[in-house]
Amino acid sequence: MSYNFSGKVILVTGASSGIGAGTAVYFAKNGAKVAITGRNEENLKKIAQECEEASPTKEKVLTVVGDLSLESDNEKVINETINHFKRLDILVNNAGILVTGTCETTSMEKYDLQMNINVRSVFHLTKLAIPHLIQSKGNVVNVSSITGLRAFPGVSTYCMSKACMDQFTRTTALELASHKVRVNSVNPGVIKTEVHKRGGMSEEEYAKFLKHCEDTHALGRYGEVVEVASTIAFLASDSASFITGACIPVDGGRHAMCPR
Repeated sequence: MSYNFSGKVILVTGASSGIGAGTAVYFAKNGAKVAITGRNEENLKKIAQECEEASPTKEKVLTVVGDLSLESDNEKVINETINHFKRLDILVNNAGILVTGTCETTSMEKYDLQMNINVRSVFHLTKLAIPHLIQSKGNVVNVSSITGLRAFPGVSTYCMSKACMDQFTRTTALELASHKVRVNSVNPGVIKTEVHKRGGMSEEEYAKFLKHCEDTHALGRYGEVVEVASTIAFLASDSASFITGACIPVDGGRHAMCPR
């Protein structure tokens, strides 16, 4: 699908790989001015080049290397984006990690790591962006997960973090509605990225996991990054002007399934 984001400034976090990278390229392809942030400088430069090649006007991309678990880096990301583009229209809170483990086995150190990156950084970055989004009457799209809508064993803190994000989406949408700032989220099912392998899966385990998606997703397959990116773009576009506080599953029907 095609949207017109000409003149719009989009900040995408966690854009050095996966859904964040695909979303940044998708926005660039549709005319946006793009700022991307992540921890991997080399990957960010690659994605920036892809964005510039996809852009109809070959718009230069702003890259900001940062660890969003650090308050100072959140401030740096927002300040550099505003200093460079002089405005912010859309914030895509995509950065996140997957920590595996149960309540019994997860250390408090890993708990803090999960919640600091997936929840605290989202809260802080959004807080910093709000004055600029009010000025532009912009919007926020949070990248949550099917695990925010349904419970899965073995990823306790990840499920908690995404449930937090969904409630944050709804409450912030209500708080900012009077300013005409919309806030929504996407809740992907299994999307083919590197996140599960970074979470500890071997290549063999991941291959079996993807195969298992034929049974765990009603449409009989895992999803692709572009399917999430296009939904993010829809929610950020004027086509979704009457949608706020929504958590949209992009999961091949998994959220509606019940084992029998």
